[in-house]
Amino acid sequence: MILNHVSVGVSNVPSAVVFYDSVLSALSIKRAHYIENVAAAYGENFEFWVGYPCENAASSGNGTHIAFNAPNKEAVDKFYATALELGGECAGKPGLRPEYGETYYAAFVRDVDGNKIEAVFM
Repeated sequence: MILNHVSVGVSNVPSAVVFYDSVLSALSIKRAHYIENVAAAYGENFEFWVGYPCENAASSGNGTHIAFNAPNKEAVDKFYATALELGGECAGKPGLRPEYGETYYAAFVRDVDGNKIEAVFM
């Protein structure tokens, strides 16, 4: 991975932690660190963070999304279903995306703050 970590701003850290704990668990990604009511980190090396922005209100980036590796297609499907159950919004149903590669299977969702995330299995 060429990046050290990525973070997204959220409007409510405790609610975001409930969402991301469940959604990322479908991909076998666990919360690794928590700063109470400030931020949470996921992944072995804290590669993904959710937290309050330093300034202004949380807002999603237009054209920005973060893709997480999935261990199989079933995990992609579970990621998608779990996100929708927790108030996430569909941004692309699970399925093959041959325009990205013949075995590229992915699903896209937006969290409750509008951050776009993807689960992908190749």
